[in-house]
Amino acid sequence: MRLTVVDFLKHHIRHTPNATATCDAGTRRTWKDLGDRVVRLASGFVAAGLEPGKRIGILATNADYYYEALLAAWWVGGVINPVNTRWCAAEIAYSLDDSDTRMLVIDQNFLDMLPDIRKLSASLDTVITVREEDAVCDLMSCQSMIETCTPHQNAMGHPDDVAGIFYTGGTTGFPKGVTVTQQSVLANTFLNLLEMPVAPSDVVLAVSPLFHLAGMCLVIRALVRGATLSFLPRFDEQTVIETIERDAVTYTLLVPVMMQRLLDASDNLATRLRSLRFIQYGASPINETLLRRLIKELPQVSLAQGYGMTETTGPYTVLPADIHRDPDGPHAARLRSAGGPTPGVEIRVIKDDNSPAAIGEVGEIICRGPIVMEGYWNKPDQTADALRGGWLHSGDAGFLDEDGFLFLVDRVKDMIVSGGENVYSAEVENALTKHPDIAICAVIGIPSERWGEQVHAVVVTKPDVTLTVEDLRNHCKTLIAGYKCPVSAEFVSELPYTAAGKIQKNVLRERYWKGQNRSVS
Repeated sequence: MRLTVVDFLKHHIRHTPNATATCDAGTRRTWKDLGDRVVRLASGFVAAGLEPGKRIGILATNADYYYEALLAAWWVGGVINPVNTRWCAAEIAYSLDDSDTRMLVIDQNFLDMLPDIRKLSASLDTVITVREEDAVCDLMSCQSMIETCTPHQNAMGHPDDVAGIFYTGGTTGFPKGVTVTQQSVLANTFLNLLEMPVAPSDVVLAVSPLFHLAGMCLVIRALVRGATLSFLPRFDEQTVIETIERDAVTYTLLVPVMMQRLLDASDNLATRLRSLRFIQYGASPINETLLRRLIKELPQVSLAQGYGMTETTGPYTVLPADIHRDPDGPHAARLRSAGGPTPGVEIRVIKDDNSPAAIGEVGEIICRGPIVMEGYWNKPDQTADALRGGWLHSGDAGFLDEDGFLFLVDRVKDMIVSGGENVYSAEVENALTKHPDIAICAVIGIPSERWGEQVHAVVVTKPDVTLTVEDLRNHCKTLIAGYKCPVSAEFVSELPYTAAGKIQKNVLRERYWKGQNRSVS
């Protein structure tokens, strides 16, 4: 089957040319309009030097022009390198050079960084701005390409072609470029549409960043089904609410911290979000208190969790909507799970000696299936290690129940070993967030002369609240074993997050482990 992502663009241009494809700040375009812009932009990319298999970077916030650049690159067989918008110039230059990305599309938000990027990158040759007014000196613009170039014939790629190189967060050393193919992108899309369905009538809000595979997966799902995409450049709770109201958004992807901010933003949220029918959540663990609050306060919204990683081209387990609809019903315990594997995906949990873990026994989660990455770009040793034995080793700790539902316990590297006992921070965090005065928290291991490591909580309280470590311990002791309770704590106004909405525990750990002969990060 010779099927690639742009085949679906061609399908919608042919069959629903006048349906709305994109909506961005009030600007609406049909599939016919979108298709015309994509094929002309593709022609401009080719004239600028893009060839099949060559990399093109995109440094931009979520917008209709990001979508157009993405599709134009794939139209001619290019490989996208979606650049993390929160990186500094040195990190951006590293990703460009590591993947030999010679062409970069950049929007107006990052032009100030361009001189430093060019100075630091040895590979970057061609820079293309989004708007004509930003195309100074030798820069071209997407706008002028669309206005002046003739349509380009589709390159008719192959499912095994590399679609993109997505760089991981780089919490330990330099970032790794995860190589995904057209086939793995579409396999993930098709499998997730079974449990997280998008309809052609949906208006899908893309607010999670597109440089992250979770955000990209949502966009590709909308494309495959012919849904309308509405874009926001960044998450702001009031803007999200206003956009959902204005565009009658029905479907979106949010991470837990976004959902909490939405719930806290309006007293009549269910009324204001009355068009919304479906929220996919994921990218970081969600505490049960927040999940139950979301179910109660947005009863009209179906919820589904997707668990995955960059190396699996997005989610590979799904906790479906029906589990969420009755949080106190017979399957209530599964509300804390990440669901079961999507069709065609196998999951195992293994012990340190690679033998299978028993039902309910914690070990490392491994998987295999059509969604797994091709490998890490130019890193054969790390690829071989991650894919040893034909299975992707996730680095996540969890267990399976008797029906194959996966329960995440923590990142293996976030496990705290205190006095010979294993403490999984997610369990402590879940207990802490049941305290009525705690807004959000993170639990890490810090050095302890007596225990090796001790459980340390970093807590954001609700406004005008004062808590002590003893308050935390007394609360947690009613929910978890004493050895798991925080020994120490700090109270802060906010936690550090990645662009994908994950708490940066390596940042929280850094000052405690600096100068130590080992580090848990």
